[in-house]
Amino acid sequence: MAEIPDTHPLKLIGHLTRGFIRLVDGGLRELGLAAGQLPVLVSLKKSKTLSQAELARIAQVEQPSMAQLLARMERDGLVERVADPQDKRSRLVSLTPSAAKRLPKAKALMDAHVEQALAGFSAEEIEQLTALLLRLDANVARMGGN
Repeated sequence: MAEIPDTHPLKLIGHLTRGFIRLVDGGLRELGLAAGQLPVLVSLKKSKTLSQAELARIAQVEQPSMAQLLARMERDGLVERVADPQDKRSRLVSLTPSAAKRLPKAKALMDAHVEQALAGFSAEEIEQLTALLLRLDANVARMGGN
């Protein structure tokens, strides 16, 4: 494992996030998916169709970045975009059957990695960690970061 830069909590969170995504990404690639696509895929699974603007807001990325991601996902057969009947300038995005079929395996992979990452933690420790991270997230949101 790579050396942790220092023990500052936010640096540690960033380090852990990058490491976890690297681990998960390998398994997801075998399914033809990538970790960066998961917010889009999960959102579309829940909502069926969403606009590019809604997906950008959910994933907390800029519109041009979401447009590029969706173009790659469409090229790879994961999403399809159709004209919005309510607004012809806008396009609605939905999952393809192929992507929907891969999501249960992706979820199982993620769940297994999460379980391994939290190995040795008690239920109370997981609850406490979650509460602390939610407080940290709320602080960042108040600062205008979310």
